[in-house]
Amino acid sequence: MLEQLAISTLNGIIYGMLLFMLASGLTLIFGMMGVLNLAHASMYMLGAYLGYQISKTIGFLPALILGPLALGLGGALLERYGLRRVHQHGHVSELLFTFGVAFMIQEAVQMIWGRIGVPYRVPPELDFPLFRLFDTPYPAYRIFVLVLAVAIFVGLFAILSRSRIGLVIRAALTHPNMVGMLGHNVPQVFMLVFGVGAGLAGLAGVIGGPIFVTSPNMAGALGAILFTVVVIGGLGSLPGALLASLLIGLVQTFAVVMDVSLDDFIKAIGVDAKAGNILGDIQHTTIAQIAPILPYLMLLVMLVVRPRGLFGSRDV
Repeated sequence: MLEQLAISTLNGIIYGMLLFMLASGLTLIFGMMGVLNLAHASMYMLGAYLGYQISKTIGFLPALILGPLALGLGGALLERYGLRRVHQHGHVSELLFTFGVAFMIQEAVQMIWGRIGVPYRVPPELDFPLFRLFDTPYPAYRIFVLVLAVAIFVGLFAILSRSRIGLVIRAALTHPNMVGMLGHNVPQVFMLVFGVGAGLAGLAGVIGGPIFVTSPNMAGALGAILFTVVVIGGLGSLPGALLASLLIGLVQTFAVVMDVSLDDFIKAIGVDAKAGNILGDIQHTTIAQIAPILPYLMLLVMLVVRPRGLFGSRDV
């Protein structure tokens, strides 16, 4: 029991940090630019495929560098020659534009790599047990993901809150004219922010591809949870995205191993309730069966109780 608790906790933290790595780019883009990028999950998927292709050709370490750089450059060009042109028409135009980009990425991935998943595996240099947790060997790659995600959070938080460039970026969102009069190129700042956000999505794809199945469906599988993380944490809040990611990661990880139903709870407290007397078939539904919808139940509760999220400064 103690072993399962420890392993589930560590797995939940690592899954949550991987979600944060993915959500951090979207949080950065929305928090600094006010743009809700619907193509972010598709950029993550493209990063996973690029990581697979580069790893197969020249190795995982080059993929870890070249994949995010390619996505970052592509994101910067996308903002400069696409998003900037529709920005003047309002948020609806931005949402439609990024939705179209997501659709184009999806189709491009299927045309190049096919509709079936690719065999993106953990790199051999990290495919070994780092330590033993009780009697279970724990893979080094998962700890690598954890360390990298923590480094990303510390780096982003330090840059945005402690550095001059972070001050310029935050000021450019609320007072762009004043920042421009001080000699800073505001459009270039926004292009840099969007490029970094896209690069973070690509990095999450390169890292997460070997853990999850790298297939054309991966954007849809994690896209909804990604936006759930951002809303629960608070729109534009980096610490909020971190806490929400950890909460969702731990809740889902523990839920999938809990084969306990409401009927078991009723029997445990000594009440004899036959199926159908209270809630029908719902009584026999286990927590593991409803694990995929738990993040969205958390989102629903958050929207009712605190619409601005855990650390957000504005309502959804």
